This record gives sequence, structure tokens and C-alpha cells, in this order.
Amino acid sequence: MEFTITANGSMTVTVDGEAYQPEPFAPGWRREAFPTILDALTAQYRSPLRVQVHEADGSTFTDIITPPRERPTPKPWQPTTPAAVSPPVPAAQPVLHQVAGAGFVPGEDVAVAIIHAHTDASTDGTARTLLTADQAALAVTGEVILLGRISGTLSIGRIR
Repeated sequence: MEFTITANGSMTVTVDGEAYQPEPFAPGWRREAFPTILDALTAQYRSPLRVQVHEADGSTFTDIITPPRERPTPKPWQPTTPAAVSPPVPAAQPVLHQVAGAGFVPGEDVAVAIIHAHTDASTDGTARTLLTADQAALAVTGEVILLGRISGTLSIGRIR
């Protein structure tokens, strides 16, 4: 996707070589609409997008924008009429194992393999994940891979 910005702040947007226009009867794109356009396109495509911005002064900026991770939405509470009241059973606290790695781009999506989940790299480029005892048991060798989706950084860690 390409954004071309003119000296007066107006902007044209193309996606896969096709013009991406504002809604009918809406004003033309302006620089201020940049975040709104990115949000709409990342939600639409649900995959990382390569963005190239051409400024009026001739400079060019290129970046990869990743969509926000979809989080499951909790189901609304539904009152039920229990047949009988029984005392609550205490839930077992899960045993969690940590795996950490470094060299990631701050904030990037980091895949965890045996892929049970994804995590984000912190502001200093480190990533960590927590695995339940059941998940850790599947890693027969005791190793887990952390893979940076943008940087390509690969870190092999031992389950602690």
C-alpha cells in the first residue's frame, strides 16, 4: 500500500495498485486520516501490511504494520437455575514455565513454538512466554522456539 502526500497535506492512497478512496461524499484523504486508514485496512486484511509513504519533499518511508491480535471475547453471563447447590471446588493453580529470548524488535509479534500462543516483545526487544505444565510436557526435548514475525529473530530457549 502506498500513501502519497502533497505539500498542502492532501493524500492519495493505493492498495495493490488500485486507488483506495474515501466513502462517497466524504472529503478527500488528508494526512490526518493516515491512522484511520491504517486501522481500517489492517482490520480488513488481518495480516501484516507493507506501507510506503511518499512525502511532498521527495522522501520515502517504508514500514510493516501488523494488525492487532484478536482476543477472544468473553461470553455474556447467563443466569441459570441450579438443580442443587454444591460447595465450590477449589481450582488447581496452573504451574507455569517461562521461556525468554532477546534480539526482537520492540513490540513485534513473537511466535512461540510448540505454537500454543503468541507474545509481544518488550520495549527492550526481549520476549517471554508462560506455558502451562500440560503445554510444557508436549515439548519433549524441553526446548521452545521464539520467532520474531518482523525481525526474523529466532531464539531457542529451555523450559524453566
